[in-house]
Amino acid sequence: MKKIALSLFGVLFLLAFVACKKDKPAAETVTDIDGNVYKTIKIGTQTWMAENLKTTRFNDGTAMPEVPDNAAWSGLLTPAYCWYNNTKAGNEKKGMLYNGYVITNEKIAPIGWHVPTYTDWDTLEDYLIANGFNYDGTTTGNKIAKSIAATSGWTLDNTFGNVGNDQATNNKSGFNALSAGYRNDVTGEFSTPGISTVFYSYYNSIIYLKGIDNYNYKPFGYPNNNLKQGYSIRCIKD
Repeated sequence: MKKIALSLFGVLFLLAFVACKKDKPAAETVTDIDGNVYKTIKIGTQTWMAENLKTTRFNDGTAMPEVPDNAAWSGLLTPAYCWYNNTKAGNEKKGMLYNGYVITNEKIAPIGWHVPTYTDWDTLEDYLIANGFNYDGTTTGNKIAKSIAATSGWTLDNTFGNVGNDQATNNKSGFNALSAGYRNDVTGEFSTPGISTVFYSYYNSIIYLKGIDNYNYKPFGYPNNNLKQGYSIRCIKD
C-alpha cells in the first residue's frame, strides 16, 4: 500500500508540475525588420527591450549604411551604424552604435515600439526608486544605476554602490545595460569600453542622452544636438 501511495503521489506531482509549466506564459520577445529577436522586460507599467538594437534597416525597409572608416563617420550628415571597434564578433550582445540621424528619422524601432522619450526614462527611474531598486534598498534619491547595469563587463570600481563595484549584485531590474561605449564625432574613434553606456532618447525633434558609467550610482542625462556621435538604442513598447 505504501508503494502504491508513493507512486500515486509521484504521478500527481508530475501532473501538477506539467500543468504549472504549461500555464506559465512564455517570455515576451520582439523581432525587428532584419529578423533579430530581442528579449524584453516588463518594469512597472512599461515593457522595454532587454537588449540593444542591432537592425540595419528602418521599419519601412529602408537600408542604412555601415560606416567603418573614421573620417567618413565624422563627416556624415545621414543615418549610419557601426559595431564597436568595427568588429561584430564579440560585440553582438552590445548591439550596434547609431548616429543621431538615425533617431531623427523616427522609423528605427520595430512597429509597435519607439525610441524612448525622456519622460519614458523618468517613469522607469521613478518606478525603480519607489520600489526599492536603489543599491541600498532606500526609496528616495536616485541610486538605481546598479539595478539596470549588467552583472559583468564594467571596469572595476572600489566605491560601494557604484556600477563597477560588486557587479554580481547588478541588474536587479532585468534591464541588463551593457557597457557598450560610444563613437566620437570628431575623430570617428571609439571610447569608454567598460566605463559607460549611452542610450538615445527622442521627443519633439530633440535628442536627449541617458546613460550610466562604472564609477557612479546614479544615471546621467542631458540634451544633445550633435548628430554625429554613435550611441546605443533601447526601444520601449508603445
